[in-house]
Amino acid sequence: MRDQAEKLREMIKLRKNYPGDGKEKNDVPENSPSPVIDSRVIAVTSGKGGVGKTNFTINLGITLAKAGKKVVILDADLGLANIDVILGSIPKYTLVDLMETDLPIEKVMSEGPGGIRVISGASGVEGLIDMSEENIGRLNRRFSEVSRYADFILIDTGAGISKSVLSFVLAAQEVLVISTPEPTSITDAYAVIKAVGNQERDKSIQLLINKVRDPKEANEVYQKLYRVGKQFLHMDIGLLGYLREDPQVVKAVYSQNPFAVQFPGSHAAKDLNLVAQNLIEKEVYKTKENTGFFQKVIGMFK
Repeated sequence: MRDQAEKLREMIKLRKNYPGDGKEKNDVPENSPSPVIDSRVIAVTSGKGGVGKTNFTINLGITLAKAGKKVVILDADLGLANIDVILGSIPKYTLVDLMETDLPIEKVMSEGPGGIRVISGASGVEGLIDMSEENIGRLNRRFSEVSRYADFILIDTGAGISKSVLSFVLAAQEVLVISTPEPTSITDAYAVIKAVGNQERDKSIQLLINKVRDPKEANEVYQKLYRVGKQFLHMDIGLLGYLREDPQVVKAVYSQNPFAVQFPGSHAAKDLNLVAQNLIEKEVYKTKENTGFFQKVIGMFK
């Protein structure tokens, strides 16, 4: 584990700068047109389904919470929201309630395992597309309230490069792309990176290589994506880490329990501890204020 940590730290040149002291964020004035979101907003995405994206997001949130961070997960897969399926829970409220009601934000968020909070997803984007500017501003203010409860807001997007997926990816401050060693997964991960780069060249993009046999295979996948990204897109793609293929993960999925909770001593859970540590230590370069999240999301549909 020590060797793995040293290799990853050398590859992505981490430096500590994110204190995460747990202090509650300041309230956002109700009349603020573009409220600042003080949390780190990270879109977790992939080029294709079946790479373990949602399962990873849930377990990453739990692992960050174990490290003392406040975490909120937003299920933004508008076509196939499934965080609740993986957790074996039935949500009382969803993203729609955040959009259409004045329910207190703590009611819209449900309690998840390990102390995380979850805003459940809802299928369909019609409500987002047709929102008035006034309601968009209101939704921005509602979402900024989430920042008071989170050091990290993890956005679990759909897979692929559809407009609905890219809208959430581009609105986030950071992007984490999941790939496996399968050639189709690597190709589709590159397609996501290219789509993001075409819109925003300086976006912070990190890779998580899932279901690998060993660190060597993870590094091979990363080098492939790094080289093509550098050569054809002129982008520097970082490596956040990897998770080894682990039968305990499959068992946890079938039992609808996060593997970070059910099998904390598993290879995947140990790898995830390092990934979470790397994410906490990762230096974040803020080229602009993290404001108006849903303004950015909805702008993609206009």
